[in-house]
Amino acid sequence: MEDNTYYKGILHIGSLLNHAGIPYEFTGASALLLQGVILEDEDRITVSVQWDLLQQAYSLFETFQPSELVKTPEKAEFYLKINQIEAVISFFYNTTVKTDPYRIAIQHGGEEIWCRSLYSHLYDKEMNRFSSSIHAHLLKQQQGFTEHNEQAWNQNNYLALINRYGRPEDMAEKIRQNPAWRLHPFYKYLGDLNGKKVAHLMGSNGVKAAALALLGAEVTVADFSKENKAFAEELAASCGVDINYIVSDVLSLPQAELGGKYDLVLMELGVLHYVIDLQPLAEVIRALLKKGGRFVLHEFHPISTKLISSSGKKHKVTGNYFDPEIENNRVAFTKHMPEQEQESLSNVVQRKWTIGELITAIGQSGLVIKVLEEEPNHKIHDIGLPKTYTLVCEKTY
Repeated sequence: MEDNTYYKGILHIGSLLNHAGIPYEFTGASALLLQGVILEDEDRITVSVQWDLLQQAYSLFETFQPSELVKTPEKAEFYLKINQIEAVISFFYNTTVKTDPYRIAIQHGGEEIWCRSLYSHLYDKEMNRFSSSIHAHLLKQQQGFTEHNEQAWNQNNYLALINRYGRPEDMAEKIRQNPAWRLHPFYKYLGDLNGKKVAHLMGSNGVKAAALALLGAEVTVADFSKENKAFAEELAASCGVDINYIVSDVLSLPQAELGGKYDLVLMELGVLHYVIDLQPLAEVIRALLKKGGRFVLHEFHPISTKLISSSGKKHKVTGNYFDPEIENNRVAFTKHMPEQEQESLSNVVQRKWTIGELITAIGQSGLVIKVLEEEPNHKIHDIGLPKTYTLVCEKTY
């Protein structure tokens, strides 16, 4: 790609703007090329530059014989040729480039080249024109990340579950005492479970599945961890219930499962970040649900996972709520492993979603959003901060 004339033009423009200290971001096809998205046509370079630095930017490119400024009520722009490629330099009035939530840096030769994240396609009409290519790119990435995450979740997780819950038969006794409590706070959205077919995606250790089955549901769990399955099946047997446990990535479920036979699809706590594109996940959920079926998602609130860190009474804004970057983090069961083994555990790859991104993606999928309940942190020092949320959707057609 670095030998590509179009790509070289992008780097040249970005380097000039960097050295001049002028904030900018490449947009559209130019931004996607920087992020590795394969496009059939790369017709012109597009870059958005800080509007109140228009004159400095125009002077910067004088050696390229830029066109005269073209002005509209919304923006000003000029054109130039670089390596025989047309470039459009745009200035959107009253817009601060640096505060664009989807502005990201791509490292090249020790230099940061700034562009709009491909995830802006959810809201950006220009980027959305390339949505098919974006989804294809993310699917290819997802396959690699899933393989990595699957390996991480199959590295002695069974021992971590024993350390956390005790023996399956002991945990089963606790679940039998009050199965509905294990489904708090979203139990109220599940309805009458007796005889209902429930798919629990990324269902992990089977604690929720066992509770659902005790309440009368026919439960299928999909999760890529064989060690989770071993614990879950022992737990279910100790509870005196049956569950169907499919060891599979949720985006690669057997076709037989995708016939619209489920009354309820459940996902909960620390699962959504394993998906780097919400569209294919929403498609799987729709394919699982029968008409009138319900999707319930109970997740950690991004305010608590992306933005704020807490220590006693102290709260600090340590993150960027809008950051679309993919992260490497410790696998969740690390804290339940012996200290001497924790450092040797592989990390997992995660993409943390904002509430807006989730609601937009689910809304675009055709599922009808019925409820979004944000739930507080119950620690006394964290009063006023959201800890989790529950999203309830229905398949109406």
